[in-house]
Amino acid sequence: MTDVTLAARALRRSFGGVSAVDGVDLAVQTGEFRSIIGPNGAGKTTLFNLLTGRVRVHGGVMLFEGADITHLSAHRRCRAGIGRTFQINNIFPSASVRENVRLALLSFHRRTWNMLVPAARLYGGESDEIVAMVGLSSQVDRRASEISYGDRRRLELAIALACRPRLLLLDEPTCGMSLADRPALIALIQDIRRKTGMTVIMIEHDMDLVFSVADRISVMHHGRVIAEGAPDEIAANRRVQEVYLGEDYSLA
Repeated sequence: MTDVTLAARALRRSFGGVSAVDGVDLAVQTGEFRSIIGPNGAGKTTLFNLLTGRVRVHGGVMLFEGADITHLSAHRRCRAGIGRTFQINNIFPSASVRENVRLALLSFHRRTWNMLVPAARLYGGESDEIVAMVGLSSQVDRRASEISYGDRRRLELAIALACRPRLLLLDEPTCGMSLADRPALIALIQDIRRKTGMTVIMIEHDMDLVFSVADRISVMHHGRVIAEGAPDEIAANRRVQEVYLGEDYSLA
């Protein structure tokens, strides 16, 4: 085991001649809460797609807990311990909360085809355990389409937790949520992180949340990391203020 959970070296990815990720280096310590920020089009989501195997790299190397995952498929990375949520809810609206989590567990445990054992008999206890972890026990039998938007974000978190990730990538987890509901979701993520020792990397545009939870922050611009450091260092960085935060930004 290494103290660095995720390391990326010189990652590159282009689309139609445009460099979306252009030589990114990243090293995330075990147990760290890393935030990645930057203007729209900076390459943040493409970086996540590279790290999770949804998009192939054009250059560079990725290591997870010291093992080379550069060419592993997305599902093999999930089984290795890398989970992810998305900007847009990635759930089954007609299925219940429990069934959504059960489907994720069936996929993780490779039990997607077994005529002898009905799916409803599998992983019920584990599903309910994960549902309880995200605070949705009272909603467990409701269809996902019937629960509030904030609870759908919690459900997507539960689906990501079904693969028991040691590294969780959160792509704008509070997207679409009201300002009042956002802190509770972030507090939940922090609580799960403390209890499990999980490492977290988060893309987020709410700077109040970012600077309140991040151990370190990486700033992307035009596909490159232009700054990295503790929250107070990033807030005071003139280059970051110029391209993203604004010259008057302050943590006070």
